[in-house]
Amino acid sequence: MDRKTIIILACSVLVLVLINSWVDRVFPPPPAPVNEAAGGTNGPAESNPPAGTNLPAPVPSAAAAPSPAAPPHPSAPERTLTVSNEDLVFCFTSYGGGLKSVALRKYPALVRRAPGTAEGDNYATLNAGALVPVLAVLGAEMQGDNDFALTQSNTTVRAEKTLANGLRLVKEFQTGNTGTNYLFTARLRLENTSAAPLVLPRREVVIGSATPIGPLDDATALGTIWYNGTKAVDIGGSWFANRTLGCIPGTPRSEFEDGAGNVVWAAPHSQFFALAAIPARPAPAIVIHPVSLPLPDTNGLDIANSRSSRAGSFMFLTNGYQAAFAYPIASIEPQKSLDLFFTFYAGPKEYDGLAKIGQYMGNSLDLVMGFTGFMGFGFFSKILLISMTSLHKILPQYGLCIIAITVIVKLIFWPMTAASTRSQKRLQTLQPQLKAIAEKYKDDPLKKHEKTTAFMKEHKVNPMGSCLPVLIQLPVFYGFYAMLRNAIELRGAQFLWASDLTQPDTVGAIAGVPINPLPLIMGATQLWQSHVTPMQPGMDPAQQKLMRFMPLLFIAFFYRMSAGLTLYWTVSTLLTIAQTKMTRTVPEAAAPAAPAPRKKN
Repeated sequence: MDRKTIIILACSVLVLVLINSWVDRVFPPPPAPVNEAAGGTNGPAESNPPAGTNLPAPVPSAAAAPSPAAPPHPSAPERTLTVSNEDLVFCFTSYGGGLKSVALRKYPALVRRAPGTAEGDNYATLNAGALVPVLAVLGAEMQGDNDFALTQSNTTVRAEKTLANGLRLVKEFQTGNTGTNYLFTARLRLENTSAAPLVLPRREVVIGSATPIGPLDDATALGTIWYNGTKAVDIGGSWFANRTLGCIPGTPRSEFEDGAGNVVWAAPHSQFFALAAIPARPAPAIVIHPVSLPLPDTNGLDIANSRSSRAGSFMFLTNGYQAAFAYPIASIEPQKSLDLFFTFYAGPKEYDGLAKIGQYMGNSLDLVMGFTGFMGFGFFSKILLISMTSLHKILPQYGLCIIAITVIVKLIFWPMTAASTRSQKRLQTLQPQLKAIAEKYKDDPLKKHEKTTAFMKEHKVNPMGSCLPVLIQLPVFYGFYAMLRNAIELRGAQFLWASDLTQPDTVGAIAGVPINPLPLIMGATQLWQSHVTPMQPGMDPAQQKLMRFMPLLFIAFFYRMSAGLTLYWTVSTLLTIAQTKMTRTVPEAAAPAAPAPRKKN
């Protein structure tokens, strides 16, 4: 590789690192348009929310794709009712008669909020800005003017409305602590107050919308996961984009519907939080629609100059996913009612708590974590997460826990990787003999393959020995990535100069370009590793030089990833270098003499 090629490679890596920041500054995306009609409809509230509960009103985008059977805003002023318990702050609305949003008192929307921001202004809020509230009933002739009466009795909130045909919709929410954190219950009663039977059309009972918690959230983590009693399926942006192999454009999808009376639960979720709805009886079907949402509240944070380099990618996020249980046509006799009961979980994607709830209710709610994973690799995510939280009882910082787990995993695979390194080293020492065999039988490919295989077997050399350890460790690597990406425990966890292990370790910026030290250190360690790792014998010299500098591309790949993941990869690389050096110091047996070349006739 000549100097020109090295310069071109280095410039390409630099462009990959800087391109997102440059594009965001030169071509900033336009802000989401606001529906003016929705902005001035709020009137006097029955009970005003406490200051700083971060409960924004729905402000749908004028360019948004319409939600299916989305009810119009009533002409009457919106009335809200706020109730709180130890963990949650509920905001109910007369528009649709449901739960407008629910805020988590123990979790901030932004880990690094602006100075002077009140604590309550920074609550992580689920369903914030959704187009319709939780338990809204969508369908033909199911809304009327969509203006419900709200009442409260102790910890019970009731929303009620009687339609012109005599159908009364009554929704009751029990908001008091039920003995398990972040759980609350709800009942939807459809009551026929008329003197004739009523036929209910097909209807959707909204269970919530996947909305961003803050402007630094990972947009790709938004979606709705649902469980059919056998497996959990996560539906999000990639499913609706419908791209082949994830990159070839296809026809976008506008609706997801599935289920055959087997929807055990469904959970609209973000990267770290979920709003799970568990019906008393499995729902007939689940319906999910992409919707356009207002921008998440920045709580005064200067996103353009934020220390997090993710800000430029996600500050203009406006897509969410509205989920609902679909129910078929039904008939209600006079003075009879149809009741639906639900248990809701509104809280963090925290494995221990979800596992306990799932075990108690027998519904595998811990699958909300999304650890099903590619080819079942999510099993390793679960094991690694349990190990990390267990180590945290001993070690004071999660950064130290990540390092400890990395060391443990490396020790487990040490014999295998050591054998691979020895095999590579032995293969290098046998290279003259292998070349001699190739020269001797160059006119007989079958004989050459037979002799080469026999020679390697005799000297206990496996040409695939360097690939096998990597393939075996792949599930662990994937599990580590999925675990570090979604672990709520790492959100806001500090280590060294990194203020949040779920975000890049940005320490400053130069001309708007974030400076992230960990990816640079990781790239340097990988460059070092490429120079101490034996190359495959017979590799073209130009290809060898290219492989030496390939680690520079990892800087671009990891530059905007979380500090926790980059820390793991850096430590793993340093341990691999140490192992390689230790293994290479062990002397190998002298190579046998090369066979004499066959004389030509």
